[in-house]
Amino acid sequence: MSKPSLPQGTRDFGPETVRKRQYIFNSIRQVFELYGFQPLETPAMENMETLMGKYGEEGDKLIFKILNNGLSDPKNIDKAKLAFENVLQGKNDKDLTERALKYDLTIPFARYVAMNHGQLTFPFKRYQIQPVWRADRPQKGRYREFYQCDADVVGSNSLINEVELVHIYHTVFTRLGMKAYELKINSRKILTALAELCGGSDKMIDITIAIDKLDKIGLEKVKAELSERGLTHEQVQVIEKYLSIDGDNPSRLSRIRELVGHLESGKKGIEEIEYVMNAAGWMAGVNLNIDFTLARGLNYYTGIIFEAKAPAEVKMGSIGGGGRYDDLTGLFGVPGVPGVGISFGVDRIYDVLEEMQLFPAAVQTGTQVLFFNLGDAETRAAFTAMQSLRGHGLRCELYHEPVKFDKQFKYAEKKNIPYVVIIGARELETGSAIIKDLRSGKQETTSLASVASYPFQW
Repeated sequence: MSKPSLPQGTRDFGPETVRKRQYIFNSIRQVFELYGFQPLETPAMENMETLMGKYGEEGDKLIFKILNNGLSDPKNIDKAKLAFENVLQGKNDKDLTERALKYDLTIPFARYVAMNHGQLTFPFKRYQIQPVWRADRPQKGRYREFYQCDADVVGSNSLINEVELVHIYHTVFTRLGMKAYELKINSRKILTALAELCGGSDKMIDITIAIDKLDKIGLEKVKAELSERGLTHEQVQVIEKYLSIDGDNPSRLSRIRELVGHLESGKKGIEEIEYVMNAAGWMAGVNLNIDFTLARGLNYYTGIIFEAKAPAEVKMGSIGGGGRYDDLTGLFGVPGVPGVGISFGVDRIYDVLEEMQLFPAAVQTGTQVLFFNLGDAETRAAFTAMQSLRGHGLRCELYHEPVKFDKQFKYAEKKNIPYVVIIGARELETGSAIIKDLRSGKQETTSLASVASYPFQW
């Protein structure tokens, strides 16, 4: 019999890890709620047509397809073989697969809005914390199953939404201790202007897909890919000039204005970035920087786009991103519903907090008080006291059997339980209890009746 194993790119999470992940989830959820967002959940799987064609050429390749039931039936084998040949040629075939695991939370959200727009109050602000799946090559910080935490606003064109999303990023990262985060901003309108400068908006997808790989493959390979995608030498030179824009935020705006400011889409994109940059200053300490190399290779973005980067001391890269998508629900037959949203990469944020040792010590504490098991009568008294503590919200447990002190102490130490309560025969006679802080070694005796009001320190 082979050893049990996990599918590549997936992980088990033990109690300590789950507590740390919940700390991240709860921190993000609390900030979402502070800003008026409501919770939403959608199914793990979606119909194939809901997902395909929404993420661009690269994204569509990473969608996990689910095989139909009954393919092993002899009546269906020939049909399935033919369908499989179609899929190998890049076509979808309903005889083989009609459903897929969701690739992100945004497209399922757009589908939800399209199906329920008649009942929703706009602007509709929702947050969603759920797993998504991608058939990607597993590596550090990149998994095939991972959680996303999204916040989206639909039904509003106001750039105030973008400003609030900037502040949500800032508030979450500051609460988590990542004060040296960086939030990058660009506009797809500026990228549209760049495409127009290079001969037409039809080149937009080719340009953004290539630019989006800049950090991974470098400038020369991006230029080579642009040439392979049919751009001329002169057009590639224009894009190289665009990608070379650097300096502080005012300098970058000045240089982009010279390059694409004469085009309507470029002018509009610059105005939007300036608005968000100025308004972000309403909160001190927001680390927002313009980066015209930011492309976000998903087709549905139409305006401001964001990418959140981990502190430079951690080699992790992106830990979140998002942007405006002014007609996403139009993909589902409900046009004219503008939207904007952001996402947090929880798995990467976890790795950053772990590497930077930013998890609070209390996060790793499960049981707070262990009651020793020292016999039947002693256990009855311990159980009563334990229930009183539980009634006050303290996490307690009773050791499962009467064994030597040493074994019960070792159990508490291995589980990082800070306090033990000992009620032995002598304590039972005197109506008392011994409470010991295992962190400091401090021990004191108190009455059984006052265990519930003991000043435990966390």
